[in-house]
Amino acid sequence: MTINEAQDELIEDFELFDDWDSKYEYIIDLGKQFPALQEQYKTEENIIKGCQSRVWLNAYKDGDLLKFEADSDAIITRGLIGMLVKVLSGHTPEEIASADLYFLERVGLHQHLAQTRSNGLASMLKQMRAYGIAYQAAN
Repeated sequence: MTINEAQDELIEDFELFDDWDSKYEYIIDLGKQFPALQEQYKTEENIIKGCQSRVWLNAYKDGDLLKFEADSDAIITRGLIGMLVKVLSGHTPEEIASADLYFLERVGLHQHLAQTRSNGLASMLKQMRAYGIAYQAAN
């Protein structure tokens, strides 16, 4: 599945809900379903700076693809990082570094998240792109 196909799927999922209470519940459900990060990766070096909650992000290469694993101690934040992992994990570093993540705007996350959560979401995305750039430069 391409990055854009994964984004389009999330947009379609969000369109099933009429109000933001239902959309928040969906994000919480995503967080509950998202696989937990192994404890060995919950280290200081994997914490994303700029998030109000604790968010850990582990990145690793699998052949030519960059994969992400993540977790958070806050359930909504866990759902948010889960969406980013769903969209970006399993693609080349070049694709990740240059991806246009239009789904964030299309589902209305920036308008409906509290400022601190919106800033945290931006920090998560920035860190994932930074991994893409770093792994791209390493090739």
